[in-house]
Amino acid sequence: MGRVRSDSARCAAWVVTVAGTLLAALAACGSPGRGASAPEPDGRAARSGIDASDPHGVPGVGPGLRRRIPAGSGQVVAVYGEDRNSADSTVVLYTRRGEGWRRVRDWPAHNGRKGWTADHRSGDRRSPVGVYTLTDAGGVLDDPGTELPYTQDRSFAAPRWWARPYWHDFDYVIAIDYNRVRGTPPNDPRRPEGDGKGGSIWLHMDHGSGTSGCVSMSRQAMEFLLRTLDPDRRPVVVMGDRADLLSR
Repeated sequence: MGRVRSDSARCAAWVVTVAGTLLAALAACGSPGRGASAPEPDGRAARSGIDASDPHGVPGVGPGLRRRIPAGSGQVVAVYGEDRNSADSTVVLYTRRGEGWRRVRDWPAHNGRKGWTADHRSGDRRSPVGVYTLTDAGGVLDDPGTELPYTQDRSFAAPRWWARPYWHDFDYVIAIDYNRVRGTPPNDPRRPEGDGKGGSIWLHMDHGSGTSGCVSMSRQAMEFLLRTLDPDRRPVVVMGDRADLLSR
């Protein structure tokens, strides 16, 4: 079962001091009205456009990004964007098998409503292209049984002044380690590379359209990932539009 990090005293103090920043963090993920620590390693999947010619590499990922996947990583969440300016994408979970990768499952997903960028900036409504670790999870709902450190707290809830389809976006989230402090709750507001580089980029639940930079999926997909990702296997996300994934 997951290790629940719900130290109420710490969370209460944190909420009091950074409540305003938290709303900004939530907005970075999915607000309908707006819109790294990362560089350590920096038909879906079978549809045309995803290159599976190298049996030892993650399909559709070029050699540059492939080299940024840590040698000890045994799980890759690949996000294949339909187009550089599209909000539609496909998420595929791969696990390492010998020298190659086995496709486990795939799901339809959404990314930034304006598409993708290799130079993500706060408010650009594009998702960052790259390879990022996945170390921390949380959400409004109880831990579904993840091995990732999980913070359950009502402070994740989307504001009720957002449109109703967005209210459950953060019932489950997995932090993408882009411009954040790894080993902290996903809604920790600190941004080591500065606010201008954006942050609060998460995997979270879907509201049926593009996000402000996060990647969103169904509740079933999020529950599967939470129950499957194993910190001992050093999971990472490899994300971008198909053209950039192949060319980098």
